Amino acid sequence: MLKTLLLTGYEPFLKFKTNPTESAARHLDGTTVGEYRIVSRVYPVSFKNIEVLIRKDIDEVNPDAIIHLGLAGNIHSIHLERIAINCIDGRPDNDGFHPNGEKINEDGPDAIFSTLPIIRLEKALLENNIPVAISNSAGTYLCNNLMYCSLYYLKEKDLNIPSGFVHVPANMEISIANKIPGWPQDYINVAVTKLIENL
Repeated sequence: MLKTLLLTGYEPFLKFKTNPTESAARHLDGTTVGEYRIVSRVYPVSFKNIEVLIRKDIDEVNPDAIIHLGLAGNIHSIHLERIAINCIDGRPDNDGFHPNGEKINEDGPDAIFSTLPIIRLEKALLENNIPVAISNSAGTYLCNNLMYCSLYYLKEKDLNIPSGFVHVPANMEISIANKIPGWPQDYINVAVTKLIENL
């Protein structure tokens, strides 16, 4: 019996005209990878909407696992995020809201750890010659916000499923336009597929 995996990406934001996580999510939507049927969502870069959206999708999709994807503009490898913190900060989102160190949840813990098997996933990607690292900071922008809200809601609902956040490098379109490191989109798609295969 197939399980269901909720895979999320983001729309373009800031100076980036595309987003490789949107492309990867759409590419894998409706496919079967390993023991998972993939259900994808692409989210707006919007602090005010992100918590409502992930709660709704967890309720509707009822996933057996969740992988959130985000773009990190200057990384050379896949980053498996270990922890989300209860803080938002950084540049304005696509709605123009400019966070300034506010808490995500006034009553929530300072941090929540990923429940993805990140050590095993790191090993699996390295065995497939895909550059990868475990990261101890998901930042304070929308990626961290989504990771925190998702993990918090799963704890609130007492759902013990693998869930966490993965940062990917820019695709080549973004890389060339912004003179930053980048991977071909197909390679990013392969890396995400390998993660799902090894959950």
